[in-house]
Amino acid sequence: MKHISILVPKRAILGSLEGSRQLLTQVNQFFLAAGKDPIFKVELVGLTMETAVSGGLFTVNANKVIGEVRKTDLIIIPAIDGNISEEVENNKEFLPWLTQQYNNGAEIASLCMGAFLLASTGLLAGKKCATHWMFANEFRKMFPDVNLVTEKIITDEQGIYSSGGAFSYLNLILYLIEKYAGRDIAILSAKVFAIEMERNSQSSFIIFQGQKDHADDPIKKAQEFIEKNYQDKITVEQLASMFALGRRNLERRFKKATANTVAEYIQRVKIEAAKVSLETSRENVNEVMYNVGYTDTKAFRTTFKRITGLSPIDYRNKYQREYAT
Repeated sequence: MKHISILVPKRAILGSLEGSRQLLTQVNQFFLAAGKDPIFKVELVGLTMETAVSGGLFTVNANKVIGEVRKTDLIIIPAIDGNISEEVENNKEFLPWLTQQYNNGAEIASLCMGAFLLASTGLLAGKKCATHWMFANEFRKMFPDVNLVTEKIITDEQGIYSSGGAFSYLNLILYLIEKYAGRDIAILSAKVFAIEMERNSQSSFIIFQGQKDHADDPIKKAQEFIEKNYQDKITVEQLASMFALGRRNLERRFKKATANTVAEYIQRVKIEAAKVSLETSRENVNEVMYNVGYTDTKAFRTTFKRITGLSPIDYRNKYQREYAT
Protein backbone atom coordinates (compact mmCIF):
# COMPACT_ATOMS: atom_id res chain seq x y z
CA MET A 1 0.00 0.00 0.00
CA LYS A 2 1.32 3.41 -1.01
CA HIS A 3 1.34 5.96 1.78
CA ILE A 4 0.31 9.35 0.36
CA SER A 5 0.64 12.53 2.42
CA ILE A 6 -1.33 15.51 1.14
CA LEU A 7 0.04 18.65 2.76
CA VAL A 8 -2.27 21.22 4.30
CA PRO A 9 -0.29 24.47 3.97
CA LYS A 10 -1.56 27.72 5.37
CA ARG A 11 -3.65 29.44 2.66
CA ALA A 12 -3.84 26.29 0.58
CA ILE A 13 -6.41 26.41 -2.22
CA LEU A 14 -9.07 23.98 -1.10
CA GLY A 15 -9.94 22.78 -4.60
CA SER A 16 -6.56 21.21 -5.36
CA LEU A 17 -6.28 19.73 -1.87
CA GLU A 18 -9.73 18.16 -1.75
CA GLY A 19 -9.76 17.29 -5.45
CA SER A 20 -6.58 15.28 -5.04
CA ARG A 21 -7.94 13.51 -1.97
CA GLN A 22 -11.18 12.65 -3.76
CA LEU A 23 -9.46 11.17 -6.80
CA LEU A 24 -7.00 9.09 -4.79
CA THR A 25 -9.56 7.75 -2.31
CA GLN A 26 -11.90 6.88 -5.19
CA VAL A 27 -9.16 4.64 -6.57
CA ASN A 28 -9.39 2.67 -3.33
CA GLN A 29 -13.14 2.31 -3.92
CA PHE A 30 -12.47 0.89 -7.39
CA PHE A 31 -10.17 -1.74 -5.88
CA LEU A 32 -12.65 -2.61 -3.13
CA ALA A 33 -15.43 -2.98 -5.70
CA ALA A 34 -13.22 -5.48 -7.55
CA GLY A 35 -12.70 -7.48 -4.36
CA LYS A 36 -9.15 -6.23 -3.89
CA ASP A 37 -7.38 -4.44 -1.06
CA PRO A 38 -7.10 -0.65 -1.21
CA ILE A 39 -3.89 0.54 -2.86
CA PHE A 40 -3.47 3.94 -1.18
CA LYS A 41 -3.35 5.16 2.38
CA VAL A 42 -4.22 8.85 2.01
CA GLU A 43 -3.60 11.26 4.88
CA LEU A 44 -3.81 15.01 5.27
CA VAL A 45 -0.68 16.33 6.96
CA GLY A 46 -0.37 19.82 8.40
CA LEU A 47 1.75 21.95 10.65
CA THR A 48 -1.22 21.93 13.04
CA MET A 49 -4.30 19.75 13.26
CA GLU A 50 -6.49 22.59 12.02
CA THR A 51 -5.46 24.92 9.18
CA ALA A 52 -7.33 27.82 7.60
CA VAL A 53 -7.29 27.57 3.81
CA SER A 54 -8.64 29.49 0.79
CA GLY A 55 -8.12 32.86 2.41
CA GLY A 56 -9.63 31.74 5.72
CA LEU A 57 -12.99 30.73 4.24
CA PHE A 58 -12.53 27.05 5.17
CA THR A 59 -10.74 25.04 7.85
CA VAL A 60 -9.15 21.69 7.06
CA ASN A 61 -8.67 19.06 9.75
CA ALA A 62 -5.46 17.10 9.27
CA ASN A 63 -4.97 13.44 10.10
CA LYS A 64 -1.47 14.13 11.38
CA VAL A 65 1.09 16.86 11.85
CA ILE A 66 4.42 16.52 10.06
CA GLY A 67 6.29 15.39 13.18
CA GLU A 68 4.08 12.31 13.33
CA VAL A 69 4.94 11.17 9.80
CA ARG A 70 8.24 9.32 9.92
CA LYS A 71 8.09 7.89 6.41
CA THR A 72 5.79 8.31 3.42
CA ASP A 73 5.88 7.31 -0.26
CA LEU A 74 4.38 10.36 -1.98
CA ILE A 75 3.86 13.93 -0.80
CA ILE A 76 1.40 16.17 -2.62
CA ILE A 77 1.75 19.94 -2.19
CA PRO A 78 -1.51 21.68 -3.16
CA ALA A 79 -1.70 25.16 -4.63
CA ILE A 80 -1.40 28.14 -2.30
CA ASP A 81 -2.65 31.69 -2.76
CA GLY A 82 -2.10 35.16 -1.32
CA ASN A 83 1.23 36.98 -1.36
CA ILE A 84 3.43 34.13 -2.51
CA SER A 85 6.62 35.22 -0.73
CA GLU A 86 4.74 35.68 2.53
CA GLU A 87 3.00 32.34 2.21
CA VAL A 88 6.26 30.52 1.54
CA GLU A 89 7.60 32.14 4.71
CA ASN A 90 4.44 31.20 6.66
CA ASN A 91 4.88 27.57 5.58
CA LYS A 92 8.66 27.33 5.96
CA GLU A 93 8.37 24.66 8.67
CA PHE A 94 7.42 22.22 5.93
CA LEU A 95 10.70 22.72 4.05
CA PRO A 96 13.19 20.66 6.12
CA TRP A 97 10.59 17.90 6.47
CA LEU A 98 10.06 17.80 2.70
CA THR A 99 13.81 17.59 2.11
CA GLN A 100 14.21 14.85 4.72
CA GLN A 101 11.37 12.78 3.27
CA TYR A 102 12.74 13.12 -0.27
CA ASN A 103 16.18 12.05 0.88
CA ASN A 104 14.54 9.05 2.57
CA GLY A 105 12.97 7.97 -0.72
CA ALA A 106 9.63 9.80 -0.87
CA GLU A 107 8.44 11.30 -4.14
CA ILE A 108 6.99 14.81 -4.17
CA ALA A 109 4.35 16.36 -6.42
CA SER A 110 3.54 20.08 -6.47
CA LEU A 111 0.24 21.34 -7.85
CA CYS A 112 0.12 24.70 -9.60
CA MET A 113 1.40 27.37 -7.16
CA GLY A 114 2.56 24.67 -4.76
CA ALA A 115 5.70 24.75 -6.93
CA PHE A 116 6.84 27.84 -5.01
CA LEU A 117 6.86 25.87 -1.78
CA LEU A 118 8.63 22.92 -3.38
CA ALA A 119 11.24 25.14 -5.05
CA SER A 120 11.97 26.80 -1.70
CA THR A 121 13.43 23.49 -0.48
CA GLY A 122 16.20 23.67 -3.09
CA LEU A 123 15.22 20.24 -4.40
CA LEU A 124 14.27 21.68 -7.79
CA ALA A 125 17.66 23.25 -8.51
CA GLY A 126 18.66 22.28 -12.06
CA LYS A 127 15.38 20.42 -12.61
CA LYS A 128 12.32 21.14 -14.73
CA CYS A 129 9.23 22.52 -13.07
CA ALA A 130 5.77 23.70 -14.14
CA THR A 131 3.48 26.17 -12.41
CA HIS A 132 0.73 28.61 -13.30
CA TRP A 133 1.77 30.66 -16.34
CA MET A 134 0.52 33.88 -14.71
CA PHE A 135 3.27 33.62 -12.09
CA ALA A 136 6.11 32.55 -14.38
CA ASN A 137 7.96 35.85 -14.10
CA GLU A 138 7.76 35.82 -10.31
CA PHE A 139 8.88 32.19 -10.18
CA ARG A 140 11.92 32.83 -12.39
CA LYS A 141 12.87 35.81 -10.27
CA MET A 142 12.66 33.85 -7.02
CA PHE A 143 14.21 30.62 -8.35
CA PRO A 144 16.63 31.37 -11.20
CA ASP A 145 18.32 27.97 -10.78
CA VAL A 146 15.11 26.07 -11.67
CA ASN A 147 14.27 25.24 -15.29
CA LEU A 148 10.72 26.59 -15.48
CA VAL A 149 8.76 25.13 -18.40
CA THR A 150 5.65 27.27 -18.65
CA GLU A 151 4.22 25.31 -21.56
CA LYS A 152 4.09 21.98 -19.73
CA ILE A 153 1.08 20.49 -17.95
CA ILE A 154 3.22 17.90 -16.15
CA THR A 155 6.90 17.45 -15.32
CA ASP A 156 8.46 14.25 -13.99
CA GLU A 157 12.12 14.24 -12.99
CA GLN A 158 13.96 12.19 -10.37
CA GLY A 159 10.90 11.49 -8.26
CA ILE A 160 9.69 15.08 -8.34
CA TYR A 161 6.52 16.02 -10.21
CA SER A 162 4.79 19.33 -10.92
CA SER A 163 1.70 20.54 -12.73
CA GLY A 164 0.79 23.67 -14.64
CA GLY A 165 -1.90 26.21 -13.85
CA ALA A 166 -5.10 25.79 -11.86
CA PHE A 167 -7.07 22.63 -12.73
CA SER A 168 -4.12 21.10 -14.57
CA TYR A 169 -3.45 19.41 -11.23
CA LEU A 170 -6.11 16.87 -12.18
CA ASN A 171 -3.92 15.65 -15.03
CA LEU A 172 -0.97 15.20 -12.70
CA ILE A 173 -3.06 13.22 -10.22
CA LEU A 174 -4.27 11.01 -13.09
CA TYR A 175 -0.64 10.61 -14.20
CA LEU A 176 0.30 9.44 -10.70
CA ILE A 177 -2.70 7.12 -10.52
CA GLU A 178 -1.61 5.52 -13.80
CA LYS A 179 1.92 5.12 -12.46
CA TYR A 180 0.87 3.51 -9.19
CA ALA A 181 -2.43 1.78 -10.08
CA GLY A 182 -2.20 1.16 -13.81
CA ARG A 183 -3.61 2.52 -17.04
CA ASP A 184 -7.06 0.95 -16.69
CA ILE A 185 -7.67 2.57 -13.30
CA ALA A 186 -6.45 5.92 -14.61
CA ILE A 187 -8.89 5.71 -17.52
CA LEU A 188 -11.73 4.72 -15.19
CA SER A 189 -10.87 7.66 -12.89
CA ALA A 190 -10.83 10.04 -15.85
CA LYS A 191 -14.26 8.83 -16.97
CA VAL A 192 -15.84 8.97 -13.50
CA PHE A 193 -14.52 12.48 -12.83
CA ALA A 194 -14.96 13.66 -16.47
CA ILE A 195 -11.31 14.66 -16.87
CA GLU A 196 -9.74 14.95 -20.30
CA MET A 197 -6.66 12.73 -20.39
CA GLU A 198 -3.38 13.18 -22.24
CA ARG A 199 -3.22 16.97 -21.95
CA ASN A 200 0.46 17.78 -22.30
CA SER A 201 0.58 21.50 -22.97
CA GLN A 202 -0.91 24.64 -21.44
CA SER A 203 0.58 26.84 -24.16
CA SER A 204 -2.78 27.76 -25.68
CA PHE A 205 -3.90 29.20 -22.33
CA ILE A 206 -0.91 31.47 -21.83
CA ILE A 207 -1.38 35.21 -22.18
CA PHE A 208 2.04 36.74 -22.77
CA GLN A 209 2.90 39.25 -20.08
CA GLY A 210 6.28 40.83 -20.76
CA GLN A 211 8.51 40.75 -17.71
CA LYS A 212 8.73 44.37 -16.57
CA ASP A 213 9.41 43.79 -12.90
CA HIS A 214 13.04 44.84 -13.24
CA ALA A 215 15.09 48.00 -12.78
CA ASP A 216 16.76 48.21 -16.21
CA ASP A 217 15.05 51.33 -17.54
CA PRO A 218 16.46 51.25 -21.13
CA ILE A 219 15.32 47.64 -21.50
CA LYS A 220 11.88 48.52 -20.18
CA LYS A 221 11.65 51.30 -22.77
CA ALA A 222 12.76 48.86 -25.47
CA GLN A 223 9.97 46.50 -24.42
CA GLU A 224 7.43 49.31 -24.58
CA PHE A 225 8.66 50.32 -28.04
CA ILE A 226 8.27 46.73 -29.28
CA GLU A 227 4.76 46.46 -27.83
CA LYS A 228 3.65 49.71 -29.49
CA ASN A 229 5.28 49.00 -32.86
CA TYR A 230 5.05 45.23 -33.26
CA GLN A 231 3.50 45.59 -36.75
CA ASP A 232 6.76 47.09 -38.04
CA LYS A 233 10.06 45.39 -38.74
CA ILE A 234 12.15 45.91 -35.61
CA THR A 235 15.82 44.92 -35.49
CA VAL A 236 18.26 44.56 -32.63
CA GLU A 237 20.50 47.14 -34.30
CA GLN A 238 17.61 49.61 -34.39
CA LEU A 239 16.90 49.17 -30.69
CA ALA A 240 20.58 49.35 -29.78
CA SER A 241 20.90 52.64 -31.66
CA MET A 242 17.73 54.07 -30.12
CA PHE A 243 18.89 53.42 -26.57
CA ALA A 244 22.62 54.05 -27.12
CA LEU A 245 23.65 50.50 -26.31
CA GLY A 246 25.98 48.11 -28.07
CA ARG A 247 24.20 45.17 -29.70
CA ARG A 248 25.78 42.53 -27.46
CA ASN A 249 25.15 44.63 -24.37
CA LEU A 250 21.50 45.10 -25.34
CA GLU A 251 21.03 41.38 -26.01
CA ARG A 252 22.65 40.41 -22.70
CA ARG A 253 20.66 42.90 -20.64
CA PHE A 254 17.39 42.14 -22.45
CA LYS A 255 17.73 38.41 -21.82
CA LYS A 256 18.63 38.96 -18.18
CA ALA A 257 15.69 41.32 -17.58
CA THR A 258 12.95 39.53 -19.53
CA ALA A 259 14.06 35.89 -19.80
CA ASN A 260 13.64 36.30 -23.59
CA THR A 261 15.99 37.30 -26.36
CA VAL A 262 14.95 40.40 -28.30
CA ALA A 263 13.83 38.23 -31.22
CA GLU A 264 11.80 35.96 -28.93
CA TYR A 265 10.15 38.95 -27.29
CA ILE A 266 9.15 40.44 -30.64
CA GLN A 267 7.72 37.08 -31.70
CA ARG A 268 5.75 36.69 -28.47
CA VAL A 269 4.26 40.19 -28.75
CA LYS A 270 3.28 39.62 -32.40
CA ILE A 271 1.70 36.23 -31.67
CA GLU A 272 -0.20 37.61 -28.67
CA ALA A 273 -1.67 40.29 -30.92
CA ALA A 274 -2.54 37.63 -33.50
CA LYS A 275 -4.29 35.54 -30.83
CA VAL A 276 -6.47 38.49 -29.81
CA SER A 277 -7.36 39.14 -33.45
CA LEU A 278 -8.26 35.49 -34.03
CA GLU A 279 -10.46 35.56 -30.94
CA THR A 280 -12.29 38.79 -31.72
CA SER A 281 -12.31 39.49 -35.46
CA ARG A 282 -13.51 37.91 -38.70
CA GLU A 283 -10.19 38.54 -40.45
CA ASN A 284 -8.77 35.49 -42.17
CA VAL A 285 -5.44 34.04 -41.10
CA ASN A 286 -3.48 35.83 -43.82
CA GLU A 287 -4.99 39.18 -42.86
CA VAL A 288 -4.15 38.56 -39.20
CA MET A 289 -0.63 37.58 -40.23
CA TYR A 290 -0.04 40.78 -42.21
CA ASN A 291 -1.56 42.96 -39.48
CA VAL A 292 0.95 41.74 -36.90
CA GLY A 293 3.91 42.21 -39.23
CA TYR A 294 4.51 38.79 -40.78
CA THR A 295 4.81 38.34 -44.56
CA ASP A 296 5.88 34.68 -44.65
CA THR A 297 2.91 32.36 -44.17
CA LYS A 298 5.00 29.33 -43.23
CA ALA A 299 7.06 31.30 -40.69
CA PHE A 300 3.91 32.73 -39.11
CA ARG A 301 2.15 29.38 -38.82
CA THR A 302 5.28 27.66 -37.48
CA THR A 303 5.91 30.36 -34.88
CA PHE A 304 2.24 30.49 -33.88
CA LYS A 305 2.09 26.75 -33.29
CA ARG A 306 5.40 26.67 -31.42
CA ILE A 307 4.18 29.33 -29.00
CA THR A 308 0.53 28.30 -28.60
CA GLY A 309 0.62 24.59 -29.33
CA LEU A 310 -2.16 25.08 -31.92
CA SER A 311 -2.37 26.13 -35.54
CA PRO A 312 -3.99 29.56 -36.15
CA ILE A 313 -7.15 27.87 -37.46
CA ASP A 314 -7.38 25.49 -34.50
CA TYR A 315 -6.81 28.39 -32.11
CA ARG A 316 -9.62 30.39 -33.73
CA ASN A 317 -11.99 27.42 -33.62
CA LYS A 318 -11.26 26.93 -29.94
CA TYR A 319 -11.41 30.51 -28.69
CA GLN A 320 -13.28 32.77 -31.09
CA ARG A 321 -16.08 34.60 -29.34
CA GLU A 322 -19.56 34.09 -30.69
CA TYR A 323 -20.17 37.83 -30.84
CA ALA A 324 -17.08 38.55 -32.98
CA THR A 325 -17.77 40.84 -35.92
